[in-house]
Order: sequence, then C-alpha cells, then structure tokens
Amino acid sequence: MSDSNSTPASSSSSPSPLWVYSYIKLRFFSRVRRFLRSKSARKRPTPSDHFDTSSRPSKVVSNSNEVTVRQVVMEKESGGDHEDSVMGLQRAVKKLHFGISWEEKELAAMEIGTLAKEDVKVRKLVGGLGIIPVLVSMAASEVVARRRIAVCALIELANGTYTNKAFMVEAGIFSKLQNDINILDEPTRHQFAELLFLLSSLANTQFPLSSSEIVPFLVGIIESSTSTIETKEPCLGALFNLSTMLDSAASLVSNGVVEALLKLSTTKALSEKALATLGNLVVTLMGKKAMENSAAVPGSLIEILTWDEKPKCQELSCYILMILAHQSSDQREKMAKSGIVPILLEVALLGSSLAQKRALKLLQWFKDERQAKMGPHSGPQTARVPIGSPLNQREAQQGKKMMNNLVKQSLYKNMEMITMRASATGDSSNLKALIISTSSKSLPY
Repeated sequence: MSDSNSTPASSSSSPSPLWVYSYIKLRFFSRVRRFLRSKSARKRPTPSDHFDTSSRPSKVVSNSNEVTVRQVVMEKESGGDHEDSVMGLQRAVKKLHFGISWEEKELAAMEIGTLAKEDVKVRKLVGGLGIIPVLVSMAASEVVARRRIAVCALIELANGTYTNKAFMVEAGIFSKLQNDINILDEPTRHQFAELLFLLSSLANTQFPLSSSEIVPFLVGIIESSTSTIETKEPCLGALFNLSTMLDSAASLVSNGVVEALLKLSTTKALSEKALATLGNLVVTLMGKKAMENSAAVPGSLIEILTWDEKPKCQELSCYILMILAHQSSDQREKMAKSGIVPILLEVALLGSSLAQKRALKLLQWFKDERQAKMGPHSGPQTARVPIGSPLNQREAQQGKKMMNNLVKQSLYKNMEMITMRASATGDSSNLKALIISTSSKSLPY
C-alpha cells in the first residue's frame, strides 16, 4: 500500500517545476509585450493626423506642400526606427534572460548597449525590464570579453539616467570590483573608471552611496604606473564627486587619497582636477591635517604657483595655501622657508584677478606676522624721546628713508627673478619700468 501511494505522488510532483517555469515565462513576456505596445501606441502618430484633407484648402503652394510631405515622411521614418528599436530590445531582453549559451547572452548585451546608445527612450525604458542585475553579474565574470561587453552596456545605460544608476548600485556593482588592479587590463580599467565616474554623480543626490567600496579601486588605478592619463581622468572626476560629500572625507583620507592627489597635482594634464578635489578636502579637519603632515606640502603647491600657462591651477593652489596658512604660524613659517614670498609677489603682479587677490591676502598675512615679530624685545633699551620733539622727527625721517631703500632693493631683486622667467624681453622691461615708477605704498609686502 505504501508503494502504491508513493508512486502517484512522485509522478505528480515531477512536472510541477516545468509547469511553473513555463507559466512565469509566459507572464513575463506578456507583460513586456503589453508594456512595449502601450509605449509605441502612445507615441505613434495616427494616419488621420497626416492625411486629413478635409481641413486643407483646395489650392496650396507647391513649396509648402513639399515641406508637408517631407515632414510626414520624416515622422514615418522616426516612428519606424523607434518601433524597430523596441522590437530589437524585446528580442535582446529575451535572449539575455533565457539564452541557453553565454555567446547568445553576450550578443544580447551588445545589442542592448547599441540600442541604449542610439535611442534615449530605450535607455530609459530598459531599466524596468530586469536586465541590469544580469549585466552586473556578467561584469564580474573572469572572461575578459564578457566582462567588457557587460561594462560597456552598463555605461550606455547609466548615461543620463538616475534610475538606471540606482538600479546598478542596488544590484551590487561596487562589490564586483577587483581589489587587485593589476589583474585588469588597461581597456577594462578605463571602462570601469568611466562607469564609476557616472555612478559617482549619485553623491550629489539623496541616494545613499558608500564611498568606502569605490575609493580603494579608484586609488589603485591612479597610483598604478601602467594606467594612462585617459584612464586617470575619470577616476579624478569620480573622486571629486565623492569629495563634495563631507561624510566621505574620512574614507578618502584613510585610503591615501591626499598623497595620491598631491603626486598627480604636479602633472600638468591632471593638476586642475587633482587640485579641485584637494580644495574640497582641505576644508575638512582630517583633510587639512593630512596635508599639513605631508612632505609634499608646501613645496609642490608653491611649484604650481610658477605655472603661468595654468591660471586655474594657480588659483586653486593659492586657495589651498590660504586654508593651510590661516591661523597657523607653523605652516606660514614652512612656506616662508620654502621661498613662497617672491613667487607670491610674481602672482600678485602677473596672475589672474582671482589669483592676485589670494596672493595679496597671503602676502598681507606674512607682512603682519613680520611686523608682530619686530615688536618690543629684550635687550638694552635706549631712552625714550617724547613724541613731537626734533630728535624724534629726525629719527622718523631717517627711518622712512631706510625703509624706502629696503623696499627698492627688495623690488629690484624680485624684478630680476620675474624678468628671468618672462619670455618676452620687451614686455618684461616695460613691466619693470612701470613697477619702479609705482609708489612703495602700493606694495603688498
């Protein structure tokens, strides 16, 4: 009896998974077909809109008639192209979800990437069809060609769509990143860098973005000697987006971003983006402390001040130096020992308007600090002379003459340094004559 009862049960349970799978598959495609038809029917123009002749006048000008016919043809072609894109997307989604072989899925991913690149409507539509988690899993494949195809498709889907970016983060794209950068070849690194740059824009929204998963991968790329400048540029863009969030400063500093950016700031092709990110970090407590303890500060920042062909880099370097020097006598002393004063004078004379303002502010701080050090001090003191006496007036005049001589000597020395760096001898001589004729009261330092 037990055998007879168990046999039907086993036979009835065996086909149930196949029936459930077929039912789910049928419902999925019916939903996709219904959704795509509603989209295309909503956007497709009706024939009556184009060929309703009841409202047209009996006599029309031939030129306007030709324009009308041309518009109808263009609308037909655009509608047909969109309908073809929708049908191609339907086939690609089917192959990606239910394809038997990996080759079939790879071709489907390539087709989805191509359609998303060509049609913005397809790019926005495809996010709700459940293909992003499949592409994310393919991006973690050990097969290089499959990984590239998946990442390329994700880049096209993430371009300009907030929803698709959120779907990728929820699907765990950051956990698929390789910890060892050397495993990835250069084209794959570049693709991942572009994808992370697009996803990092979520930092400016309310979407929760964990920077601790992204930063090690980005730092590994920019510190790698085999990474090209084209690959490092999107990494710097991603780090800049992350640095706009104050909560991510701890993660950025702890992963060595400050030192990596200071090294890249001396490369003229990458300096502006690196300095912009350092400018966001220097206003935080951890970022400022990391820069103060760095051996590259202030030497590398002072060197950037001499780049006359990079005015934006001069402005950003002046800004960072201002933040470091503010209410910090130790940092100002380090800067003075590194020879910043003559270079600031040059920026104050030849730099852009913003760089001039910042350089003058720094020079004023150095001037005030020097005057404070020249105050009362210990040692033998001479007898005080009452104010208004002839002796006091004579000493004041002698002091003014001495200060004027010192200012002129300092000015000549600074002008010699400036003229040595100037490329045109005629311009430098005119500038020298102009500055010599200027009153010493206008000098910032």
